[in-house]
Amino acid sequence: SPLCLCVSVVDSPVQRFTQLFIEMDRTKRTSEKVAAMERYFREVPSEDAAWALFFLSGRKLKRLVPSGVLHDAIAEVTALPDWIISESYQSVGDFAETLALLFPHDRSKPTPGPIALHQLVNDRMLRLRSIADPKDQRALIVQTWNERDAAQRLVFNKLITSNFRVGVTQTLVVRALAAVAGVTPAIMAHRFAGAWEPTPDSFERLMTGGVGGDSAGAIGDLAQPYPFYLAHPLVQPPEELGAVSDWQIEWKYDGLRAQLIHRELATLIWSRGDELISGAFPEIAEAAADLPPNTVLDGEIIAWEDDRPLPFALLQRRINRKQVEAALWTDVPVAFIAFDVLEENGNDLREQPLVDRRRKLDELLSQLPPNASIKPAPLLSARTWSDLSQHRLASREHSVEGVMLKRLSSTYGVGRKRGDWWKWKIDPYTVDAVLIYAQGGSGRRSGLFTDYTFGVWDRPDESQGNGGDGRELVPVAKAYSGLTDDEIRQVDRFIRRNTIEKRGPVRIVKPELVFELAFEAIQPSNRHKAGLAIRFPRMNRWRTDKKPEDADTLETLQALLRSTMRENREER
Repeated sequence: SPLCLCVSVVDSPVQRFTQLFIEMDRTKRTSEKVAAMERYFREVPSEDAAWALFFLSGRKLKRLVPSGVLHDAIAEVTALPDWIISESYQSVGDFAETLALLFPHDRSKPTPGPIALHQLVNDRMLRLRSIADPKDQRALIVQTWNERDAAQRLVFNKLITSNFRVGVTQTLVVRALAAVAGVTPAIMAHRFAGAWEPTPDSFERLMTGGVGGDSAGAIGDLAQPYPFYLAHPLVQPPEELGAVSDWQIEWKYDGLRAQLIHRELATLIWSRGDELISGAFPEIAEAAADLPPNTVLDGEIIAWEDDRPLPFALLQRRINRKQVEAALWTDVPVAFIAFDVLEENGNDLREQPLVDRRRKLDELLSQLPPNASIKPAPLLSARTWSDLSQHRLASREHSVEGVMLKRLSSTYGVGRKRGDWWKWKIDPYTVDAVLIYAQGGSGRRSGLFTDYTFGVWDRPDESQGNGGDGRELVPVAKAYSGLTDDEIRQVDRFIRRNTIEKRGPVRIVKPELVFELAFEAIQPSNRHKAGLAIRFPRMNRWRTDKKPEDADTLETLQALLRSTMRENREER
């Protein structure tokens, strides 16, 4: 950020965190980012390190203050009219930075007194949440702005707007912590998995191994999930992977990745996002009671009926529920499709080859009743890569996204590593749509219009009087990925020259640009004007060869929706 890079640094706890932000914002080299985090965690007390780790790892505090209160606060301080604040935000693209830039910086003011990061969080940020009167919230925000320098204000703004980003993944944060603690990244990743609170005690346990320390079996807290091992998309021809006989082949399901931990006193289900979701899937937890204690399974939770998956849209009715009423058990039946065993009788199996882990998984699950909600992932057989291609092409008939390839000799790693686990998804659905709305991006894309809404043609009732051929563009998808940096700049210039109307941060543009959108699934939706929603839309290519009138119609998408719904019914 140009704002923070020009500010001198003073030695105070909050400024030390601000300096860390500056150091990591200045570089794109991961080694320099990791080194900066190492220095920080070695130097600061646990009270500050805990909160720094909370923010660096992507965790966020629940909404502290509405954006309208921040808008009113900066308007009060600067006496600027609303339109200047709005235009400034459109130009900068980041609300936190806009607030920091607009605040009148008085270099003659004395250096702010020291305040610890944990004090800033507890005495200012969390206090904002407990204040009901927006006027009192504004007063506390302005007081904090006045007490901090320009760089500290920027960081404070980013924290309270939940927009703190420094270009590091949790994997890099874990690397830095592991170096400070003197353990391997794998051990640190497991310590940090699951529910973690930003307290000094939690941070100390993280750095020392917690109660009981690390053991040769399961590492650290027995309630914690292991770090998930992830697959890479297969982009090269599968023949380059060697002999097909070296690989375990499974279906690629569209569900919720999870780990099931069964202990003597409890069964826990963790999502890949480190959320405890046992309450949303009680039948899976009940089924685990028939497993031996101290078993940990890796798998996918899927809406499931009659031995086949149901659409992901059904599963969404279960997600984010702490408890599930009995009616949903039958309305949205689910299953845990297990594809790996990470722990058996308290023994960590992750270093064993997959072929052995799979054999043990089958032995474990053979003890469960046939109708249990925990099932082994079916294995596919293929004598040649051509056979495998046929399986992949038949994926939609089985309501799956493609196939998984896992090397039989592979251990269970940490994070996403190339070489041993691949996902080979089926080609997506596509539709040609017209760009109709645009919004500014954030972060690296600040100052550019990069978030787009696309529409397809519909023919409304004649009473609507649209003129012309009676057609209108109905929004069907939002997308922001898929274009090169050069294409983004070209589209940005078009949007600025061809804006018809502004509605807050949204620009309505001339409907002239056509893009091919790729998406994974389509489902009915009462929340959208089009009556449908498409899953994971992204820009596949810019169709410069097509005119707007050549774009697809809503009727085309409706026909696709009817077709997929009919196929699902027939398969069930």
